Amino acid sequence: MSATATMFARQYFHGTRAALDPGDLIVVGYQSNFTDAALSWVYFAGTLDAAIWGAELAAGDGAQRIYVVEPTGPIEDDPNLTDKKFLGNPTLSYRSQHPLRIVAEVTKWQGHSPERLQQMKDGLARLSAEGARILD
Repeated sequence: MSATATMFARQYFHGTRAALDPGDLIVVGYQSNFTDAALSWVYFAGTLDAAIWGAELAAGDGAQRIYVVEPTGPIEDDPNLTDKKFLGNPTLSYRSQHPLRIVAEVTKWQGHSPERLQQMKDGLARLSAEGARILD
C-alpha cells in the first residue's frame, strides 16, 4: 500500500478498560464492556467520540483506553445504533464476528463532562430497568 493510500485509509477505534498491546486480538466470546454476557460480536467505531463513550462506559476498574484497531474479516453496521437510534450510521459504529487487531493506543483524548457521562449512565440504567437489550 502506498503512503498516500495509507494516509486516506479509514481508521477504526475501540474503547475499553482492557490493557492490550499492538498485535493483540479482540475476539468474540468474551464479556462485553457493558454486560456480563459473552458476545458473539466485537464492536468498534470510525469516530473517536464513539470510542470515548466505549471507554468511559466500560465496566471494571482498569484505566480507560482507546485503541486503533484493524478488522481481520467482514464488518457490518452496528444494528444496536443504526437501526434503533441513528439511521444512516452517523456514529460510524460497526461490528464483526472476526477479531480486531490492535494497531496502536490513542493516548491523548478528552472525555465527556461528568454531567454528560452521568446522563448517559442514567439513560442506560433506565433502559436496563425497562428490560431493553443494549447489545444484540
